[in-house]
Amino acid sequence: MEPFSPLLPPEDADDALLAPAVLITDFEPDVGADVSATLAAAAPAYTAAPPEAPTAPIGVERPCARCGGTIARDGYCELCGEPAASERDHYRESPAAWVGGACDRGVVHSKNEDAMALGVLEPDGDVAVLVVCDGVSTAPDSDVASLAAARAAATVVLDGIRNADAPSAEQIRDLSALLGRAAIAGNEAVVETTGEDKAGADNPPSCTFVAAAIDGPLVVTAWLGDSRAYWLPDDGVARQLSVDHSWAQEAIEQGMPRIEAERARHAHAITRWLGTDAPDLAVRTDAMVASTPGWVMVCSDGLWNYCSPAADLAALVHRTAEAVGSEPTTLAAELVTWANAQGGRDNITVALARLEPEQV
Repeated sequence: MEPFSPLLPPEDADDALLAPAVLITDFEPDVGADVSATLAAAAPAYTAAPPEAPTAPIGVERPCARCGGTIARDGYCELCGEPAASERDHYRESPAAWVGGACDRGVVHSKNEDAMALGVLEPDGDVAVLVVCDGVSTAPDSDVASLAAARAAATVVLDGIRNADAPSAEQIRDLSALLGRAAIAGNEAVVETTGEDKAGADNPPSCTFVAAAIDGPLVVTAWLGDSRAYWLPDDGVARQLSVDHSWAQEAIEQGMPRIEAERARHAHAITRWLGTDAPDLAVRTDAMVASTPGWVMVCSDGLWNYCSPAADLAALVHRTAEAVGSEPTTLAAELVTWANAQGGRDNITVALARLEPEQV
């Protein structure tokens, strides 16, 4: 993942590239909006371990994730001698029975620069937010940036979302605006947590942003960069809800075949991101109303690198659910395991929400 100053015009992709949703909207937020009051609100309902969180209380034995041995007081495994894995390297979140996710370092990278923040208004309700941020690996402290951005954005959404009786154009606009403010809050959190000295660097900490706000059958998504949102129904046409802000997407819009563009050298060079050097904080949004059961997925490129087309990803999710069940956190973790088995060349984050709308 790297920022990129595009040679091609960084205009939003034509919506015709995607199958039509029941409801779709684009919204560009007021980048100058003041979100300081929202950032001061209480923390959202998720429990991801912060980067420096202790892994276990003193005196409590902890198994080695690599060999199953015991981690000694010095932080190294008594059996294999390897250092204990950081909780930041792999964590899961399960805010409700229908929402869950897993975030993992992968096989190749030395640290996890992905982050997620998941939350619900009420555990037994049908309102949730899924946020995934992928830190730019060529910039320092992008692991700190991504976690701060994800948590700040989720806080704004949970603080501002209101359960509606039924989807409406007004609700879509409100949620689109809310997600725009969430992205701005995430950007401010990146600057605040990584320090002003890094903010002025040539390559300051930065990350992608994708979020899904769910209210019953209504799903509104917003994004900057190439982390993605998908709708994966049990039956019917799966579709990618987001359109990447990337070199690859611009090449596709210029006529390059998708498989060729996504394998190109600069495929993952992003054209929008969060950070002090972000060229544009105006998110693009999409909205849909689910009419059949299925999964909302928000993920980083560590997963979709190996399974990009929506139809293929839906088939993978359905096969995996048949094998391990449909509990969201377990399913997300198994998809992470699958991506690692394909090579795990990048950090991997998978967040899932199970929708089962009432049939009318």
